[in-house]
Amino acid sequence: MNKKSLDDIYQSYVKDIYYYLLSLCGDKHIAEDIMQETFLRAYLCFEDCSFDGIKPWLFKVSYNSYIDYIRKNKECCSQNMEIFSERINYKTPEDVVIEKDEIKKILCIVNKMPQKQKQAILLCDFNGLSYKEASQIMNVSLASIKISLFRARQNVRENIERK
Repeated sequence: MNKKSLDDIYQSYVKDIYYYLLSLCGDKHIAEDIMQETFLRAYLCFEDCSFDGIKPWLFKVSYNSYIDYIRKNKECCSQNMEIFSERINYKTPEDVVIEKDEIKKILCIVNKMPQKQKQAILLCDFNGLSYKEASQIMNVSLASIKISLFRARQNVRENIERK
């Protein structure tokens, strides 16, 4: 792999990988460290790997890096996910306030979900991956990802209706 292609891949996916990792661990510094580890692993393994799409492969590498970090540190990361509200650009200040409040409520609900549901909704709904790509990243069947995603979305709907 030449340097140019690695730079292109990094520039194309660094924000998606960072926000995904941040949503998993909730700490900016830890997410940055894991992101660096992700791209290091991608650099070392890129030529040896055969894959259909680079984005799902990078998400898989990042998730595995996150799991390795958790195993090494034996502690759960905090679940502060206000960073997602920074990604969204709105037209009026009123819209900004309303949307930030809604996003905080949804992310609070997502943080309380079982890991499988949380992972599914983050991959599919927040990062736009297909069911097949998400199932490959999570090492589960396509049916399992659909079930987890259905339950996660249902959980969000039910909790929003209660409030």
